Amino acid sequence: MLPQEIIRRKRDGHALSGAEIADFIAGVAEGRVGEGQIAAFAMAVFLRGMDKAETVALTLAMRDSGEVLDWSDLPGPVLDKHSTGGVGDNVSLMLAPILSACGAYIPMISGRGLGHTGGTLDKLESIPGYQVTPDSETLRRAVREAGCAIVGPSRRLAPADGRIYAVRDITATVESIPLITASILSKKLASGIGTLVLDVKTGSGAFMAEADDARALMRALVDVAKGAGLRCTALLTGMDEPLARDAGNALEVANAIRFLTGERRDARLEDVTLALAGEALAAGGLARTAVEGKAAAQTALAEGRAAERFARMVALLGGPADLVDNPGRSLPTAPVVRAVEAAEAGVLAAIDTRALGLAVVELGGGRTLPGDPVDPAVGLAAIAPLGTSIRPGEPLCLIHARSQAAADCAEARVRSAMRLGESVEPASPVIERFG
Repeated sequence: MLPQEIIRRKRDGHALSGAEIADFIAGVAEGRVGEGQIAAFAMAVFLRGMDKAETVALTLAMRDSGEVLDWSDLPGPVLDKHSTGGVGDNVSLMLAPILSACGAYIPMISGRGLGHTGGTLDKLESIPGYQVTPDSETLRRAVREAGCAIVGPSRRLAPADGRIYAVRDITATVESIPLITASILSKKLASGIGTLVLDVKTGSGAFMAEADDARALMRALVDVAKGAGLRCTALLTGMDEPLARDAGNALEVANAIRFLTGERRDARLEDVTLALAGEALAAGGLARTAVEGKAAAQTALAEGRAAERFARMVALLGGPADLVDNPGRSLPTAPVVRAVEAAEAGVLAAIDTRALGLAVVELGGGRTLPGDPVDPAVGLAAIAPLGTSIRPGEPLCLIHARSQAAADCAEARVRSAMRLGESVEPASPVIERFG
C-alpha cells in the first residue's frame, strides 16, 4: 500500500484498517516510509484521532516491528508498571523488588527524564557500575535470580516507535492520546509481560495537569491494553506536590533504600507504591484482591525481602553489592547543601510542583534535550509536604547543588513555588481506579 494513500485516508477522517496500519508501520521499521511521511501521519492522527480498534492495531504493529521477549520459562507471572511521570516519583525502585518478593517477575523497561520529570534510568545511573542496557543474558539472569530488572529499552524492541517518537517530538504531535497510548503499550507488550498496572498522574507536576485529560489517557491506555490481550488496571494519582520528599537522581535512590529498609517512608509515596502493588498482585493472580495484595506487599517490606531483592538486582546488573547497607559509600553527593528557610510563619498551602521539577533540571539533575548530560548528585531534599506548619527560619527544603551560584538560582525558584497560607487539607494521592 502506498504510504501517502494511508496518510490521505487518515487526513480525510477515515478509519484505517488493521492491514493499512500494519503496512505503514512495517514501512517505518524497514525504512520504506520517510520522515516527512511519518510527520504527516502523526499530524493526521493528532488532528483526526483514532478509534479503539485503530489504536489497538497501531500498538500491535509497533510491537511487532521488532523483537518480542518470551518469559514463558519463568515459574510465575510476569508483571510491569508504567507511570506517566512526575516529580519525586521513584515508585519503580521500590515496586519492582516488592512485587518480585511476592512471587512475580518484573522485566521493567523504563525511560529517561525529559522536561520537568525525572527518569528512572537516570536515577539508576547514579549507582556506580549499574548497567541500564545489559546484554540479553545478563537481563535474563537478573530477572530469573532477583525476580526483577529495571533497564532501558533495547533498540530491538518496538523500533518503529523510536522513529515515530523522534518525529513527534519536533512536529508538535506529542500530545496525541492514540500516539501516546501506542508508544507506551507497544514497548510494554514487546517486553513480554502479561499484566500491567498504570499510574496516571494529574496536577501541577504532571504532564496531564487537568484531571479530565488524565482520565481520558488512563481509559485509553487500559482499553487498548486489554484490546491487545494485556491484563491491565490503572490508578489516577495526584501530582500537586512531589510524591517523595526528595527529587534528584542519587537523592531518590537513597530515598528508595530508606523506604525498602524501613528507615523512612514518605506517606504519599507509601500510599501510591502499596496501592499499585496491590493492584498488580491481584491482576497477576498472586492475590485474590487488591487489599490482599497490598497486605502481601507490606509483609514483604516488613520482613526485608523487598530490600534483599533490590540489593540482588543492583549487584546482578553491575552495581555495588553493599549499596543497601552502605548507600553513602557509593552514591554521589553534591558539594553545596543549603536550606531554604521560611521568611515567615504559616502552613504550606500550595506547591507549584512543575516549578520544583524545573529547579532540579536547572541544577543539572535533568535535561531539556534528549542527549543532555545529567548530574546525579544534585536536587532537592527534605521537601516539606503540603499542610506542614512552618515557623520563621525552618527549612522548606534542602538544595543539593554543584555551586553556590546554582543554589542561588534554585532557591529563588523554590521560594516562588511554595506558598504559605493559613491552612490546607492534604488530599489522598490515590484519586480513583479504572479497569
